[in-house]
Amino acid sequence: MHLTPREQERLLLASGADLARRRLARGARLGAPEAVALVCDEICELAWDGLPYDEVVARAREVLRPAQLVDGVASAVPALQVEALFPHGSVLVHVDAPFGPPPADGAGAVRPAAGDIELAPGRERAAAVLRNTGPSVIWVSSHVPLDRLNPALDVQLPASGRYRLDVAAGSAVRVDPGAQREVAVVRIGGDA
Repeated sequence: MHLTPREQERLLLASGADLARRRLARGARLGAPEAVALVCDEICELAWDGLPYDEVVARAREVLRPAQLVDGVASAVPALQVEALFPHGSVLVHVDAPFGPPPADGAGAVRPAAGDIELAPGRERAAAVLRNTGPSVIWVSSHVPLDRLNPALDVQLPASGRYRLDVAAGSAVRVDPGAQREVAVVRIGGDA
């Protein structure tokens, strides 16, 4: 039998979900791999049945109760994504907190230190202008050097040198088609 990689992944997911159902049937609690497989399998089946996206996401959060999971699963899996086949085509389904909100101080919790943390201390800061000359929205993420962006984004820097956005890691700035934005930038250090 010849299966595409996508078909192989779907069968593997169904197999993991079957294991989860057998464990639940005998009263065992699920770890993260089986819990994820079960919820993703249910998402794929709900999509196959033609339920609307929002309803699929809502029902995905109801597949398992916290008492059916080993400790730490909600912390270990803050979100899940699976590509599901709806009648209109494939859609990436994203479910935040599929197993409920993680405990505030549970496994994987972030415990920030008190006080403010200066980003890129001692680096030169300035303002730059980003102008989108293209037909589509352009996102500029936190650590991309501004001299390596989409050519449809005109970047006017304050001085020569390499800069990036002066924003927290993981964040981004949106520039709509035809729009212009002034942004804070910071000089990139090192030999890049």
